[in-house]
Amino acid sequence: MCFLQSGAQASLIFAWREHRGEAPPLCDLELLVLSPWYQALTEPTGGEYRLTTVARCVYLQESGFSHSAFTFGIESHISQSNINGALVPPAALISIIQKGLQYVEAEVSINEDGTLFDGRPIESLSLIDAVMPDVVQTRQQAYRDKMAQQQAAASAPTSGTGGGIGSNAKNGENTANGEENGAHALANNHADLMEVDGDVEIPQNKAMVLRGHESEVFICAWNPVSDLLASGSGDSTARIWNLSENSTSSSTQLVLRHCIREGGQDVPSNKDVTSLDWNSEGTLLATGSYDGFARIWTKDGNLASTLGQHKGPIFALKWNKKGNFILSAGVDKTTIIWDAHTGEAKQQFPFHSAPALDVDWQSNNTFASCSTDMCIHVCKLGQDRPIKTFQGHTNEVNAIKWDPTGNLLASCSDDMTLKIWSMKQESCVHDLQAHSKEIYTIKWSPTGPGTNNPSANLMLASASFDSTVRLWDVERGICIHTLTKHQEPVYSVAFSPDGRHLASGSFDKCVHIWNTQTGALVHSYRGTGGIFEVCWNAAGDKVGASASDGSVCVLDLRK
Repeated sequence: MCFLQSGAQASLIFAWREHRGEAPPLCDLELLVLSPWYQALTEPTGGEYRLTTVARCVYLQESGFSHSAFTFGIESHISQSNINGALVPPAALISIIQKGLQYVEAEVSINEDGTLFDGRPIESLSLIDAVMPDVVQTRQQAYRDKMAQQQAAASAPTSGTGGGIGSNAKNGENTANGEENGAHALANNHADLMEVDGDVEIPQNKAMVLRGHESEVFICAWNPVSDLLASGSGDSTARIWNLSENSTSSSTQLVLRHCIREGGQDVPSNKDVTSLDWNSEGTLLATGSYDGFARIWTKDGNLASTLGQHKGPIFALKWNKKGNFILSAGVDKTTIIWDAHTGEAKQQFPFHSAPALDVDWQSNNTFASCSTDMCIHVCKLGQDRPIKTFQGHTNEVNAIKWDPTGNLLASCSDDMTLKIWSMKQESCVHDLQAHSKEIYTIKWSPTGPGTNNPSANLMLASASFDSTVRLWDVERGICIHTLTKHQEPVYSVAFSPDGRHLASGSFDKCVHIWNTQTGALVHSYRGTGGIFEVCWNAAGDKVGASASDGSVCVLDLRK
C-alpha cells in the first residue's frame, strides 16, 4: 500500500517524513493526516474544506517546507480561496487534529446524557482508531460484551475456548474457532478477538524484548545460517542482534548507521531503513533506505558497499539465490539489478509508470515487480523489455511472491483480491476474492515440490487490513482457513521452516502462532507496540517481531 497518488501528495509525504522526528513514532500517522489532504484536492470543497486546506499549507510553511507548500498550494488551487492565510493562527492544523481526537475519545466514553459510559474513565484512542467510522459503536459494544462474558464466567463453570474448527457448507471453507466465514463471523467474534486462551499465551520468560532502536522498527529478518536477527528502523539504523546460546550478552547488538556524504564527511541520513535481506550463505546483509541508497554489510556490521542509482526511496530489495545479484525497487518507478561483488548497477528497468513496491526473483536472473500502477512485470537480465506483463488488478499491487518452484506468481492488492498468475497464460489462473479490505502481504508455504517438505501440501497465506489472515489451497483455488483473532490490520505473516505453523503480526500488538493444518491458535504474545514484521529462525524454534514502539521481540517456542 502506498499513498503516492499525486504530485502534491507525494511532496507532502516527503515533507512529513522530514518532519516526523518531532511527531509520534507511528508511521500510520501519515495515512491519518495525508488522506484528508488528498481528499481536499479531489473532492468538491466548501468553505470549511478550504479553511483546512489553508491551514495545511500554512503548516508546511511553518515547518520550513516551502517547496512542498508551493506544490500543495498550486495543485489545491488555494489561490482561488478568499481566506487570508496570514489570519490562520500558528499550529492550527495540529490543534484541529488534537481537538478532533479528543472529541472522538469523548464520544466513546460518554453517554448521550453526559454520564460516563458504564462508569469508565475516558478511553485513550490511537490516531488510526479515532478515524475508523464505527469506532464509537464497536468500542462500546465490545466493552458491553466483555462485561457480559465476565459475569457469565463468574456464574458458570469455565470451558475451553479456541481450537475448534468449523465448516462452512456453502463454500467448503473451514474457519478458525468454529465461526462462519465473512462479515457475520467477524461481527459475532468481535468481543472475542482479544480474548486468548491462557493455555496458548507465551510466558514472559519465553519472550525477550530487545531495546535500542529510537524509532519504529519496520522490518526484521533472521540470518539463514546462525541465530543473528537483523532489524531496520525509522531511526536510520539497522541492527544485528546476536541471539545464539553462546552469546556473552542477551542484548548483544551491532549498530549499522546509514550515513550520507555531506561537506566531505559522513552524516546520519535521518531516513527510514525500509528493507533488508540476508544472502543465502548468511555472510552479507543488504539494506534499502528512504535516502535512496542500498547498502551491503558484513555480518560483523562493517559497510562493504553503497549502491546509489535510484532517484528516490527504496521500498524493497532481495538477494538472488546464487548471491551474486541484488534486486531493488524504488519510488522512482524503476527496478535495478546490482552486482553484489562490485556494487555496480548491472541493469535498470524503467517499465513501471508509478512507484515500484515489491520485487521477487523467479530464478537467478529473472524477476517480477509490482507497482502502484496496478501492473506486474516479469523481467530478465539483458532484455530491454519485460518478458511478461500481468494486468488485472484494479488498484495498487502491494506484494508479489513466486511459489517454491517458480511456476506460479501470487499477487495481492488494495483491490482486496489475491491473484495467481502463470507464465503460460495472460489472464490470472485464480482470482481469489474473500477479504473485505486491502491485502497487505502474502507468503507461500515452504512445502510441496521443490522444497524440503515435498510431501506436505502447498499453501498460500494472505494478511489483510480486515484484521484476518487466510490460508489458501491454490491448486483448488479455495480458502481453507480464516484466522480471526486479530483486532487490527495484519501487516505480516510467516511460515515456519517445516510449514506446520504460521506466525502473524498485527497492529493490535499481538503475535499469533497458528497450526496450518487445523487453523487452531497454538501460541500468542502481546507486545508493547503494533507489529510490522514477523519472521522465523532457520531452526524453527524462535520467532522475531518488530514493532512500532521501537522494540524487537524474540519468542522462544522451545518447550
